[in-house]
Amino acid sequence: MTAFKDLTQLRRSHRKFTEEEIDPEAVKMILRAALMSPTSKGQRAWQFIVVDDKMDIEKLSDAKEMGGQFLKGAPLCIAVLGDPLQNDCWVEDGSIAAISMQYQAEELGLGSCWVQMRGRGLSDGTSADTVIRGILDIPENYSVLCVLAIGHKADTRQPQNEDKLKWENVHINKF
Repeated sequence: MTAFKDLTQLRRSHRKFTEEEIDPEAVKMILRAALMSPTSKGQRAWQFIVVDDKMDIEKLSDAKEMGGQFLKGAPLCIAVLGDPLQNDCWVEDGSIAAISMQYQAEELGLGSCWVQMRGRGLSDGTSADTVIRGILDIPENYSVLCVLAIGHKADTRQPQNEDKLKWENVHINKF
């Protein structure tokens, strides 16, 4: 098991993946991390859609104008959803779950990348939310926060550089 302090230094966004499929047990561990993540008032109101169908993943990569094309190369995607009417903290809860999945993926030796979907869309004004809702048959009351791309790393990223941490952005007691 990787120490958390090392995991935070090692986890980097990966946008290139091998063709190798992800072991179902690894997928289960990643989802377990999401399902165990803390939520506002213990609501656990998020929803996750695991997508391994290549055609659907390709469609997801076109859900917004820029920044999602690399999804096409991912063997697995996980859409993170919430119901804004049920939970006013759906964005925060979904974000915590998403990063929990990313850290778990890293601990398993897998790469991941967050693809922002909330507030994004196509040049014709169609929201990414609308596009994804159509692809994945999502009920109207749910909104899509992000899609995580997950796979075996096809590239190497250097760990975070400890010397470049912005400690000047940390304030004690007052700004």
